[in-house]
Amino acid sequence: MAGPSPHRIDVHHHISPPGYIADLDPKGIRLSRETRNWSPAQSIELMDQGGVQIALTSITTPGLWFGDAAAARKLSRVCNDYAAKLVSDYPKRFGMFVNLPLPDVEGSLREIEYGLDVLKADGIVLFTSYGDKWLGDPAFDPVFEELHRRKAVVYTHPTTATCCTNLLSINDSVIEYGTDTTRALTQMIFTGRAAKFSNIRLIWSHGGGQMPFLIVRLTRMSRAPDYARLLPQGFLHEARRFFYDTAAVYATGPMQALRQVVPVDQIVYGTDVPWGNPAEIARDLASCGVFNEAELRRIDRDNALRLFPHHK
Repeated sequence: MAGPSPHRIDVHHHISPPGYIADLDPKGIRLSRETRNWSPAQSIELMDQGGVQIALTSITTPGLWFGDAAAARKLSRVCNDYAAKLVSDYPKRFGMFVNLPLPDVEGSLREIEYGLDVLKADGIVLFTSYGDKWLGDPAFDPVFEELHRRKAVVYTHPTTATCCTNLLSINDSVIEYGTDTTRALTQMIFTGRAAKFSNIRLIWSHGGGQMPFLIVRLTRMSRAPDYARLLPQGFLHEARRFFYDTAAVYATGPMQALRQVVPVDQIVYGTDVPWGNPAEIARDLASCGVFNEAELRRIDRDNALRLFPHHK
């Protein structure tokens, strides 16, 4: 699937800076084997196998916030400087999203300025929730106002909210991640913040979680009087302005469901490296029977270039 010339743009690609691991180890914070074993060489090898030209990097769970604002600010800077060095060392292979110390709003505003103006990052990465607050909560409005002013691209990654950690005997990522994405996405829309901050180009991981499968309930609820005044053009109008990546949903069923809700032009290629395999994802997207060759090219690259034209 890779072909002789890598061309795909991966918007969902995780890194583990050595300084990140060194900071969390003394605190006893559990890190996955994949996080510990990550290296630039591993990423590049997987990218080459899957025909990925550019990977836009971000930090994944457990994130940067552990209750101390000063520590979160320091760790954000460590991760962002490392990501920028990776871009500098491999300018044709990596881009970056700025990692923020939310829920520290003031620290996040400073890191947005540093990341976008000094490091020249491609955009910002946010988690779907922070403790007991999801994106769309008014506590985060100053951050969204600044991102709206900058017309920023914002990539979102799920996590496990405080309410829902270890509910079952299986890993939270199996069910809770998709659910947390659904909560954040719907709260952004139903609070009117998706419309209010419409300059922001939002990318949701994993095909938007369960949103495509709940579309009947969501569109029906958007017509209720309490929500209709905030959503004069309805739920679908807002949902179709978002972008959605292919990580962990690259099979026939979820891709058919997503395509029924949003145009192909809003679907972008994402892998979830080091957990996802770019070659497998490219192969299964091509064989799932949902997209023709021209549509696959748009998903692989062209749709992302509308967000990141400098990578052309």
